[in-house]
Amino acid sequence: MNNDILKTLYSKEDIQTACKRLGKEISTFYKGKTPIVIGVLKGSMFFMADLVRYADIYMELDFMDVSSYHGGLSSSGEVKLVTDITKDVSGRDILIVEDIVDTGRTLKFLMDTLKDRGAKSIEVCSLLDKPSGRVVEASSKFVGFEVPNEFVVGYGLDYDEKYRNLPYIGVLKPEIYSTK
Repeated sequence: MNNDILKTLYSKEDIQTACKRLGKEISTFYKGKTPIVIGVLKGSMFFMADLVRYADIYMELDFMDVSSYHGGLSSSGEVKLVTDITKDVSGRDILIVEDIVDTGRTLKFLMDTLKDRGAKSIEVCSLLDKPSGRVVEASSKFVGFEVPNEFVVGYGLDYDEKYRNLPYIGVLKPEIYSTK
C-alpha cells in the first residue's frame, strides 16, 4: 500500500496532535452540555475514536452511513442514507464528525436531515477540509487540516474501500486511480 502513495501530507503524530487540539476545542465549546456525537461511516471511524478520547465532556455516540461516491473518484451528486442513527435528536446538541468535507453535499444532506428532526444545534468537526472541492455551502466549526485539491487516502479515507488502514494521510498516485 505504501508504494501507492505519492507523498505523505500528515503523519500519525500530526494527526494525533490535531485530535488533541480539536478535543480541547470541543470540550470548551460543549462545556456543561452532553452532545450526541455522530460519526459518518466509514471514513470517520479512526478519527472519531481518537477525537472523543481527547474530549473531556459527557457525550453520547452514534453513527450514520451515507454515500455519495458509490465507488467512484468523485461525488455522484446524489446522497443516500445507508444506515440511520438510533437516537432521537429532537432538542439535542449534535456534533457531526467527518473525515473530510469536500463537495459539501454529504454534510448539507446530514445537517438538513438532523435539522428536520428537530436538533437544537448542529456543529461539524472534520479532520480534513478541502474548500477547493466545494459545490454547495457547507463548513466545519472544528477543522484538523485544510488539504489541497488532491486525492487523499489513509486514516479512514479510501479509494475503492482500500487504504483506510494507513496510519497517516497521503496523496494517492494518479496512476492508481486513473487505470480504472
